[in-house]
Amino acid sequence: MSPEELEEFLSGDPICRLGCLDREGWPYVVPCWFEYSDGGFYIIPRARSAWARHIQRESRVFLCIDDSTRYNRRVLVRGEAEVLEEPNIGGRWVEIARRMSLRYLGHRGPDYLVPTLNEPRWLLFVRPRKLMSWQGVDWAKRYKHGDW
Repeated sequence: MSPEELEEFLSGDPICRLGCLDREGWPYVVPCWFEYSDGGFYIIPRARSAWARHIQRESRVFLCIDDSTRYNRRVLVRGEAEVLEEPNIGGRWVEIARRMSLRYLGHRGPDYLVPTLNEPRWLLFVRPRKLMSWQGVDWAKRYKHGDW
């Protein structure tokens, strides 16, 4: 994707699948909302999310953000997660969660968010180390065979 296509895609409402490693070293993948800004991805787990503790212990993560159209546009991110806030009520995460709720649920977003603002949440920031995207139209050059 071009930078403009990437920005447009990530400002939409595709779901992110976040992969991390659990305590035993097994892959652990969870779907989550995200906000792309400041050169990375904000993610807000609930206080009791096992995967937030996994990330606190091991910061390497992988994100798969895609749409479910037949073109299957996608963004793949190898990154490192930083814990900006441990579980709290009323932290910086609230404004980001508000924007996410509106983006994912439209005008009904606050109906979901407001009744749970008394529940503590983490604030994570994933800084990409490698970002790959695909717009769903053609094969990447590395998959094509040249003339032999």
